[in-house]
Amino acid sequence: MNDNPTISVLGTGRIGKMHAELIVRQVPGLDLHSVYDVYAEGAAAVAADLGVPAMSSVDDILASDVDAVAICSSTDTHVDLAVAAAQAGKAIFLEKPVSLNLAEVDRCVAAVNAAGVQLQMGFNRRFDAAHAAVQKAVADGAVGDVQMVKITSRDPAPPPIEYIKVSGGIFCDMTIHDFDMARFVTGSEVTEVYAKGAVMIDPAIGEAGDVDTAVVMLTHENGVITTIDNSRQAVYGYDQRVEVFGSAGMAVSENPREHTAEVHTADGTRQQNIPYFFLERYIPSYLAEWHAFVEGLSSGTMPLTIEDGRAPLVIGLAAWMSVREGRPVKTSEVSA
Repeated sequence: MNDNPTISVLGTGRIGKMHAELIVRQVPGLDLHSVYDVYAEGAAAVAADLGVPAMSSVDDILASDVDAVAICSSTDTHVDLAVAAAQAGKAIFLEKPVSLNLAEVDRCVAAVNAAGVQLQMGFNRRFDAAHAAVQKAVADGAVGDVQMVKITSRDPAPPPIEYIKVSGGIFCDMTIHDFDMARFVTGSEVTEVYAKGAVMIDPAIGEAGDVDTAVVMLTHENGVITTIDNSRQAVYGYDQRVEVFGSAGMAVSENPREHTAEVHTADGTRQQNIPYFFLERYIPSYLAEWHAFVEGLSSGTMPLTIEDGRAPLVIGLAAWMSVREGRPVKTSEVSA
């Protein structure tokens, strides 16, 4: 008899489909119960490929004996689905962001805490082996007292303008991962945000109310300063680096390459390119976060909670306030 916990994936777009495939094919200890999407044909195709039912409604899923749900639908549906799942007593895996509206995030936090269900946020980069090794070096004291953190996060190409218009902008869509990473590697909350943004790549991004190039300085409770640089277009690939500098040394996570071969000639040295697409870089981290979710179901403790979903949004909203008002912004100004 199979006693593995079961999970239903809500939302079978690119991310939901990937999660469903990972669960079925590479996550022992967790069984895919079913899938659902408002686009029924898309859900049916994923269900047929993975050999599970495509459910006709979320209500049917929550009324079933499924143990957990993975919320991978559009951001504007996250809170309602999470609240309903919590009230139904289901464990929750929740893709970022919880919401673009802080009041809605707080509604979700209250519902999850009131129900006492387990919830893991989907900040997969914490589970990247290189980034996690940097955090461990800090936690173990290998770099001494941390003084500065540098995070570089650059996409290979901008997303469609129609997506940008509903994304919450670069700080709440893209940099939100880096805000979580800053909290993760330093182990300290952010108290102040100073951000500058520009439109250097596509004027249409600016016309949509966003920026495509940004630098953010974060001040942490423990005094550490984190700097983050973002670009929507790095022509050489998906550039993701983290550096922590401390009194006893430095820890750095660099970009992986397609393979390790180098060609040395009289004209110079050639290396392979870094990954171009985020799934090329981060599939192992998505897999690792699912293993952590399974362990959390068993232990009763998830590695990222709903509060870890709230904090980066507060930082992102503070970053937007900083850009628009041209000043450093305390996170307490947003959180209040």
